[in-house]
Amino acid sequence: MSEPEAVVGPESRGGWFARGLLFENCSCQIVCPGHVHFDQLCTHERCEAWWAIRIDEGELDGVRLGGVKAVIAADSPQRMIDGGWVQTIVIDDEATPEQRRCAERILRGEVGGPWKVLGRFVGEHLETRIAPIKIEDEPMAKRISVAGLLRGVVTAIRGQDRNRPVSFENIFNQIHAPAQVIASGDSEYDDGVISFRNEGTHGLWSDFHWSVEGG
Repeated sequence: MSEPEAVVGPESRGGWFARGLLFENCSCQIVCPGHVHFDQLCTHERCEAWWAIRIDEGELDGVRLGGVKAVIAADSPQRMIDGGWVQTIVIDDEATPEQRRCAERILRGEVGGPWKVLGRFVGEHLETRIAPIKIEDEPMAKRISVAGLLRGVVTAIRGQDRNRPVSFENIFNQIHAPAQVIASGDSEYDDGVISFRNEGTHGLWSDFHWSVEGG
């Protein structure tokens, strides 16, 4: 999802970083036009999506974030740059209270970085939820389950070489790495406000690295 680079504000002077696995599925056909740029029209009247996040290494405010898992579910208009997104953050119940606080601050865009840029388009933040999150990381597929909320899988599409995934290279995106695996996704999500079911729609994954330098 391409937007201008994040500007580091005074709220992020302490500096932080996080790296790990990020994968997603939305209701668009492969590839989601909004993933290329928010001013492109998505496939349907609403773009209904989730991002699954597994932090392998990271730190904010002296809190180590390795092992933290989270999900963001969002419902946006067809032209995502118009804003007014509705968004829910879910954080794994195995995270400590300090890790939950830090993860929520990052994903709400309160400490700068890429989620601050995306946060400009969120019109309503629903209450953050705490629930068991299970992520399965396979070479050609990524799976997510959140008790009572989400079950999904993104599977790499087949290329000429069946042993390697099809991928984007050198694509600008705020939250993903420049190299991303293109996938097909299936999922069901329902938190009582945001609710959708996707079958054979846009999916992808990458190894992200987010950081804000201390000032």
